[in-house]
Amino acid sequence: MIQVRIKRVYEDFSETDGYRVLVDKLWPRGMKKEWLKYDYWAKDITPSSTLRRWFHEDIPGHWEDFVVQYQKELDASSSMADFLTLIKPHPVITLLYASKEPVYNHARILRDYLEMRLKE
Repeated sequence: MIQVRIKRVYEDFSETDGYRVLVDKLWPRGMKKEWLKYDYWAKDITPSSTLRRWFHEDIPGHWEDFVVQYQKELDASSSMADFLTLIKPHPVITLLYASKEPVYNHARILRDYLEMRLKE
């Protein structure tokens, strides 16, 4: 069974992170590309710009609806099957995100979604 973890991009690299995937559409602020150790940048499975902007208008207030809408986007994503194929050979996947918000962020939703899909 693949273990899916989440971690802020600003946290230190660890050998136990396994296959590291950046899951933000935009490059993290203040992070030089040569500083971030990552294996793949999964821009295609991030929330749409429209959904992301709407969510940031009221993060806690929009959270529940954001979860549902982002999961719908993931279900409809033509990139998800390719992404699942890409990560399946790796026993540990770490999803890297830049948000300061540890609770209300899309990486948590994506982690749960991937865990569900990988069980199928």
